[in-house]
Amino acid sequence: MSVWTRRRLLTSAATAVSAAGLATTAAPPARATARPGNAHVSDALRALPGLRLIEERHDAEPGYRHFVLGLRQPVDHTDPAAGTFEQRLTLLHTAADRPTVLFSTGYEAVLTPRRTEAAVLLRGNQLQVEHRYFGTSRPPGPGYAYLTVRQAADDHHRVVRLFRRLYPGAWISTGGSKGGMASVYHRRFHPHDVAGTVVHSAPNNVDDRDDSAYLRFLETVGTPAAREALKVAQRAILLRRAGLVARYEAWAAATGDTFRLVGSADKALEIAVLRVPFMFWQRGTPADVAAIPGPGATDGELYSWLDDTTGLALYADTTARHYIPYWYQIGTQLGYVSFPTAHLADLLRHPGVAEPRSFVPRDVPLRFDRAAMPDIDRWVHRRGSRLLFVNGTQDPSVAEHFHPGGPDSRVLWVPGGNHGADLADLSPADRMWAEDALVRWAGQEYFTHTLGT
Repeated sequence: MSVWTRRRLLTSAATAVSAAGLATTAAPPARATARPGNAHVSDALRALPGLRLIEERHDAEPGYRHFVLGLRQPVDHTDPAAGTFEQRLTLLHTAADRPTVLFSTGYEAVLTPRRTEAAVLLRGNQLQVEHRYFGTSRPPGPGYAYLTVRQAADDHHRVVRLFRRLYPGAWISTGGSKGGMASVYHRRFHPHDVAGTVVHSAPNNVDDRDDSAYLRFLETVGTPAAREALKVAQRAILLRRAGLVARYEAWAAATGDTFRLVGSADKALEIAVLRVPFMFWQRGTPADVAAIPGPGATDGELYSWLDDTTGLALYADTTARHYIPYWYQIGTQLGYVSFPTAHLADLLRHPGVAEPRSFVPRDVPLRFDRAAMPDIDRWVHRRGSRLLFVNGTQDPSVAEHFHPGGPDSRVLWVPGGNHGADLADLSPADRMWAEDALVRWAGQEYFTHTLGT
């Protein structure tokens, strides 16, 4: 039986249950909200406690409605006295009796109405959650004391509990990179909120004291010639540091940007150079290997290549301040990576400049919690069920990756894939398993909720 046949059967069965069976099944829980038809979904959303319908955007594909929402969340889920903040959500609604995909960004919400692979496969609703302290979802007050993996997981838990009133069927969670990490952390603390989780390209920095996995990866990925070409380009940039820093400063002056957070354009350039191999292989393709500048490259060519590879705007204040919460998480719980430096040792001026502290104001404390990631890793390895990890073999982000040990879980690899590895990139056999798993998880959970068994 093909995947498409299974999808049609699942859809037909779900429709039959919703049309004929709901009237005779057990009554919904007392707190449940009546499930809306498409015409009344706006009213149903407004009726949810603590939820604000900010706007409906008329840009969704046919069969969907796109809503921007704000949910009042506790700043501290363990202390109501700490106050609240409004968390940004977006909803792609198609039908209340379809599965719902919980989409974690790990950063700010994206207002472009793009469905994830899971939502496309299941033809389901999609609820996007902006991560606390990103975008507009910022608790009041200075600092980031409530930016922890547990607080964010509790945010997701409250979202699921609330929206189950409208969408009582199957829930599947998904996310990529940092969003995938957030999906895993949500499952760790609330394992039964969703029927399964699809995670793309998520790092697992379980042991921040030993970054040898990343160093080994970066010394073996690709071909020896490509790795050597990157090292040559890195040295060439630092050997011509003065001219390239001047270009960087001229760009900042022209755009009104500054380097107060990092300290100087010289430091920012050094950070970018150190991150070259990681950023290159994270997105690199065979065509990119051919474009690595050689010994005869001009200053302009080196500068443009470095900008294309690492994004020089990331280290100037306008963008860097936007990502302070990211670096705070890296420096307190998530952990970071190391980069090969032996070939650059004689050219480096700023020891430790690529560490999280360079991007977090000095008045914000960074105390690393060494227990946080090992706790997540143990749960995934010992108890994490219905977890699907999709990774690319060329992606340094997953040099340390998750190893699920619970039932119905797998790690699937895209040969030659990078940080954008998707289900569509898998081998036919692996893609079939992944799609079957999603349909199976959604089907089992769907019937559990609709029939009340």
